[in-house]
Amino acid sequence: MKAFRLDELEGERLANDGAYLQFLRERNMSVGLYALDAGQMDPQTPHAQDEVYVVMSGRASITVGEETTHVGRGSVVYVPAGVTHRFHHITEPLRVLVVFSPPES
Repeated sequence: MKAFRLDELEGERLANDGAYLQFLRERNMSVGLYALDAGQMDPQTPHAQDEVYVVMSGRASITVGEETTHVGRGSVVYVPAGVTHRFHHITEPLRVLVVFSPPES
């Protein structure tokens, strides 16, 4: 079994000076913690893998393709591989678990 604590992952992410920390990588998936501060721009580009976002804290909007929705704690969003997507209008610091399948390359 592999078990993780979000507060420890957040500390590790901060220590590595990055917005994204991949903390689990297996044959069929990878999982990471993504963080954006209020007002920050989301620089990501489409990925070659399917993604699921689970919002752990914060508030923002996300646009996936041509659709936009508001997200907050407890929101789950699926993004198909290759589709343009971006968080925006981030009003509270955003912390998101990201699941890639297959693993992010």
